[in-house]
Amino acid sequence: MVAFSSGEQPMRAFLDVPDDELKSWLAQQGQPPMRARQIRRWLLQARAETFEQMTDLPQALRLELPRTYSLFGTRIDRALHATDGTNKLLLRLDDENLIECVLLHEEDRHTACISTQVGCGMGCVFCASGLNGVARNLTPGEILEQLIRLRNLLPDTQRLTHVVVMGMGEPLANLDALLAALAVTTDRHGLGLSARHITISTVGLPAKMRRLAELKKQYHLAVSLHAPNDALRTRIVPTNEKTGLSEILAAADDFYAQTGRQVTYEYVLLGGLNDRLEQAEELARLLRGRQAHINLIPFNDVEGLPYRRPAQGAVTDFVNRLRRQGLVVHVRKRKGADIDAACGQLRRSALSSAVPASSGGDLVPLGIPPLTRT
Repeated sequence: MVAFSSGEQPMRAFLDVPDDELKSWLAQQGQPPMRARQIRRWLLQARAETFEQMTDLPQALRLELPRTYSLFGTRIDRALHATDGTNKLLLRLDDENLIECVLLHEEDRHTACISTQVGCGMGCVFCASGLNGVARNLTPGEILEQLIRLRNLLPDTQRLTHVVVMGMGEPLANLDALLAALAVTTDRHGLGLSARHITISTVGLPAKMRRLAELKKQYHLAVSLHAPNDALRTRIVPTNEKTGLSEILAAADDFYAQTGRQVTYEYVLLGGLNDRLEQAEELARLLRGRQAHINLIPFNDVEGLPYRRPAQGAVTDFVNRLRRQGLVVHVRKRKGADIDAACGQLRRSALSSAVPASSGGDLVPLGIPPLTRT
């Protein structure tokens, strides 16, 4: 990628160029509209990483394209590989902001965890992604590029099978861009994934949850709950003060009613804060009667934050109490611990060092998104 001076603008990233604009540019080059479809096929399906690799395009066009467009709007700043097979990429954007994405492997499943914002503005007290606030929303192309970058790490015989939108940022705060990226993700001429294999996570934005439900797409919804009552949740998730659990749960109920898709409730267990048996009982009362799946996430200590991992006995007791109340509960499997696979950790390290590097640093991971069963 070319470095630009302060007064010079970077080339347009290809995936953020509207189809009409691209076809108009192709016409100026004396090329038919079908070239747009060919170029996108090379990028989305044939795994080309340069215009030169697009061998069914005329040589003159292959030479002209990189003078106008950048095939990727991101570059890989760090690429890490964990002992358990997990991959993590730290991507640098054209404006030098940093984002993260992760590729998880489990048997024949290859799950991409992607970001939707640079940082996060939700302020969840235990999360590294929001420690520096939110800088901006990602474009549809920047969201989609994460999937392409991760997919290209796989052998040619393998493909992405699942997507979890649980990386940096609040996905529903950038819903328009996310929907545009997912439209390409699920298109048979795009990445060809099933909507049923895509999970969108939210801290709980009721109006956006209802809008998503009205689309009647078969995406899976995960709500980051983290507490069984408003007083405690507002301490952990400050945005709860403006929404409240009852409104969030009502919007989740609407999502289930309109899509038929069971909602997952995420609950980070913070030692001594929200992991007691009486809180398990309260959570059971809150969710009883709903088509709900509870995903418990034991916190992993993070330097600079005053929270701690719960004792294993507390986790076991919490799980058992919920299950005795008839709820479906899973404990998130920890992956990528040796490469800081939790969202925000690697970016935080890079920002603090302010020096691009080719390998990971010494960070303590939070944990990573689940491999959602659908």
